[in-house]
Amino acid sequence: MKRRFLAFLAFAAASLCCFAQGTQQIYWNYVNRYSDMAVDQMQRYGIPASITLAQGLCESGAGQSRLATEAHNHFGIKVGTGWTGKYIVIADDRPDDRFRVYRTDDESYEDHSRFLSRQPRYRSLFSLSHTDYRGWAHGLKRCGYATNPRYAEMLIGVIERYNLTQFDSRTSGRYHAHTSTQAEAEAESSFFAEHIVYKNNGCYMIVANVGDTWENVARETGTKPWRLLQYNDLPADYQMRTGDVVYLQKKKRKADRQFRHQPHTVQPGESMYSISQRYGIRLASLYKMNKLNTDYEPQVGDLLRVR
Repeated sequence: MKRRFLAFLAFAAASLCCFAQGTQQIYWNYVNRYSDMAVDQMQRYGIPASITLAQGLCESGAGQSRLATEAHNHFGIKVGTGWTGKYIVIADDRPDDRFRVYRTDDESYEDHSRFLSRQPRYRSLFSLSHTDYRGWAHGLKRCGYATNPRYAEMLIGVIERYNLTQFDSRTSGRYHAHTSTQAEAEAESSFFAEHIVYKNNGCYMIVANVGDTWENVARETGTKPWRLLQYNDLPADYQMRTGDVVYLQKKKRKADRQFRHQPHTVQPGESMYSISQRYGIRLASLYKMNKLNTDYEPQVGDLLRVR
């Protein structure tokens, strides 16, 4: 399949916009919404859930592209031979490229799995472990899924940025507070039905929904509001906002060991705080390991140690 440059540019532009606004809510929302679909496809077809989610994020502009909103097509799959369903015409490699139209997002995820599993050129990928996301990313590029020379690196970057490998182990890293009454248990059940709890750098975290407060998150996770504020390096008067990353336990002093020789390159809109939240490390530790004063403001392109 030829690389859909317009989709990639749309994704890159959307990424820059989100960073400039200081939020990654659009991407977290996509992961929250489609992770169960990706895990289901992995269990039935053997494609890593992290790969499916990363491709969905990149190919659909995190679900915001016209192809995704009008055609439920999350993976940029064109009509090709044998397709008898509806299609939508969008200029891509050619001005009249035809892309498959699905009735639902589920159909798109299912067709993506079938597309990879039934095409002979992708057969070698299925000998890889479903936890080998790097092998799959490079294999997709090598087998011709995209012509973009950095397609593999793009997928790997998205997987690592959003900790998508947690879904490859068939667990969502759910956190459970201790409850003592039936009423508390029912409230907890409702809370965790509305929040996916991720595990980043060994620490449990959620993404705040509309209406969340420190009080209700603390109550449902069995802790205190002031502790949550401490865990997240925030002042006592900070009001929780939709899309905030909220750690449910104390963050680590260093990032995961995979970042041992991988300094972080500061992106537009990032702050020391957002970087510390991304890697699940304490803000004070980030300043200390880089020998920086607390009044330091990171500049785009700066390299920061995270471990």
